[in-house]
Amino acid sequence: MHHATPLISTIVVGLVLAFILAAIGNRFRISPLVGYLLAGVLIGPFTPGFVADQRLANDLAEIGVILLMFGVGLHFTLDDLLSVRAVAVPGAVVQIASATLLGMGLAYLLGWSLVAGLVFGLALSVASTVVLLRAMQERRLIETERGRIAVGWLVVEDLVVILALVMIPAMAGALQGSETTGISALAVPLLITFGKVGAFVALMLIVGKRLIPLLLHYVAHSGSRELFRLAVLAIALGVALGASTLFEVSFALGAFFAGMILSESELSQRAAQETLPLRDAFAVLFFVSVGMLFDPLILWREPFAVLATVLIIVFGKSVAAYFIVRLFGYPKSHALTISASLAQIGEFSFILAGLGVTLSLLPERGRDLVLAGAIISILLNPLLFAWLDRYLPKPKPAGPVNIPQPAGDPESEEGSSAPLPATKLSNHVVLVGYGRVGRIVAEGLKQANKPLLLIEAIRPAAVLARDAGIESIHGNAADPEVANAANLVNARCMIVAIPDAFEGGQIVAAARTANPNLLIIARSHSDEETEHLKKHGANIVIMGEQEIATAMLANLSNAAI
Repeated sequence: MHHATPLISTIVVGLVLAFILAAIGNRFRISPLVGYLLAGVLIGPFTPGFVADQRLANDLAEIGVILLMFGVGLHFTLDDLLSVRAVAVPGAVVQIASATLLGMGLAYLLGWSLVAGLVFGLALSVASTVVLLRAMQERRLIETERGRIAVGWLVVEDLVVILALVMIPAMAGALQGSETTGISALAVPLLITFGKVGAFVALMLIVGKRLIPLLLHYVAHSGSRELFRLAVLAIALGVALGASTLFEVSFALGAFFAGMILSESELSQRAAQETLPLRDAFAVLFFVSVGMLFDPLILWREPFAVLATVLIIVFGKSVAAYFIVRLFGYPKSHALTISASLAQIGEFSFILAGLGVTLSLLPERGRDLVLAGAIISILLNPLLFAWLDRYLPKPKPAGPVNIPQPAGDPESEEGSSAPLPATKLSNHVVLVGYGRVGRIVAEGLKQANKPLLLIEAIRPAAVLARDAGIESIHGNAADPEVANAANLVNARCMIVAIPDAFEGGQIVAAARTANPNLLIIARSHSDEETEHLKKHGANIVIMGEQEIATAMLANLSNAAI
């Protein structure tokens, strides 16, 4: 009996091919994104062999977008978002206008109508949420000022897309000349859209801000990890679906607000950890679904049009974003990072192009160019960041002498234009991570009157530590600039209390480079993680399960049983 279904075969074949091709790419130091996209091309309708279900792949990819934006929201607060509104709002609007005009110019050269050019240009102006956030997360920039600007930019673009999706159908008749559309007919949908977005935001800030953390705390006290994980997924997916169904807000924006509301809870770190595996898996399916849309023959049929489209996406948008960010007084590193982040298009572009074709506003040739531009720009994006990593100057390694400056503040920026101020502490303990384990360690060190410095990548946790009287630095502990600020050269010990052994390995390696004689203690969950951390330079690795078993045996022995 044949048991295969389109859903199972799409997921299995997509993930297996993505893994094989990404592993091959990793062997040759090629970004895994290339492997994911090629896997999509191989199972798409334009290549021979197995053809996956495109509709199902798109739905699965949407789940990836929801979980990714929810995870980003967990690292954000409303204050973070409002702090960059001065550059994100005008920047996104001007950049969208610039890219739209460039797209209209190309459409004119191709002999299309003004309306087709408008839709085509809008589709080229909107960056992919998944690609941008993945690039930021790989470089741990989400918590930096650059990351906040990029995410704020994304939110503004999302709102513009929502308005465009409402306005384009309302204007379709007038734009095609088949009927007359008055100002009132255009103003009413616009006002309704603003009202729905405002109602959703108000509901989240008034009701969600109280209800969501309360619900998660209630579930956490039940002691069931399975129920807690289910609650997190229910909140992320449920709010996203509710935002889309009731308020016609995009899934991504709804999930982002859900995460941002939950970020103020002490359980935000645990929520992020519980969603990470699913988030990564569905993000892979997103790139596979994008690859399925690509028809390689368009490179043969429309080489110059494809080249022009890619140039608009990669260079036109980037140049506009660069000058906008520089105009607001930000350093070159900020401008280049944001420019590289925006030099691609993705899911929202497909939606706009598809709507344009459905309403007969955009020729199918335009949709093909949008898809080709998306694939090529996503393939080029890791190369842009690789070049950027080489171009941007690296922080100088820490010196052996303390710098007489105020201690690192959790509000300071890893990657801001000014260097992080160095701590005055010496012969101190550097603690990485202020989660459940980190807080217990910090409390013990405080009671023992040991000099302590905390490094925490999540802003709310860093602020919480500062309020508890712990000197803290907000940043990535693997960053040499943060190591400099923590004065690792003169530190007594580093305790890596974060649960992620892969990230812990990078932190341990960076600390060992800064101070070859530093005592480094880390935590793990398995023998493989222990070996990984010791390979990178940890002196002592404590495996939680092993310590629990040892303590149980010790208590058993003390009870004389």
